[in-house]
Amino acid sequence: MNEKIEVNPDICHGQPCIKGTRIMVYTIIELLETGLTPDDIIKDYYPNITKDAIKECLHYAAGLIKDQEYIPFEKAI
Repeated sequence: MNEKIEVNPDICHGQPCIKGTRIMVYTIIELLETGLTPDDIIKDYYPNITKDAIKECLHYAAGLIKDQEYIPFEKAI
């Protein structure tokens, strides 16, 4: 597990969060998806987190899909 990400069933319904906060990993990923930079996210939304925490969110998300087996949609039906 990442040192900056925690999963606790008592915090945000068990969603992965930045440790010591209630900021969920998927929230950071969605903000990055909109085109915001880590600096923007820190300045405009979450001044209490670091660029390293944002990087750990990306690393965590990548790790979730890295070793999964995927079936193309047309074959899944």
